[in-house]
Amino acid sequence: EVQLVESGGDLVQPGGSLRLSCAASEFRISTELMSWIRQAPGKGLEWVSSIDSRGRGTYLPSVKGRFTISRDNDKNMLYLDMNSLKPEDTAVYYCTRESSWASRGQGTQVTVSS
Repeated sequence: EVQLVESGGDLVQPGGSLRLSCAASEFRISTELMSWIRQAPGKGLEWVSSIDSRGRGTYLPSVKGRFTISRDNDKNMLYLDMNSLKPEDTAVYYCTRESSWASRGQGTQVTVSS
């Protein structure tokens, strides 16, 4: 059974930084288009970023230049480095295979507030 476990969420002040991590099991992330998605309070799921098998990242325009997606194939881990955080980045963040958002992990809470 595919498992994805996110961690690293926290309460941070505007302008702060966080690194989210995602541990994958039962499949190799290096062979998949992997994504981070988020869900803000009272809103639907929103795509944030993806990384392809060649390591190329794509980003939601509102996070481009502030967020960086990466992965460690040896550790089978996915990461999201978030800088210059804004209150509107507040959400539960999930890692997922882009082909199946339904198989996302439990999520990790990111709250940006002063």
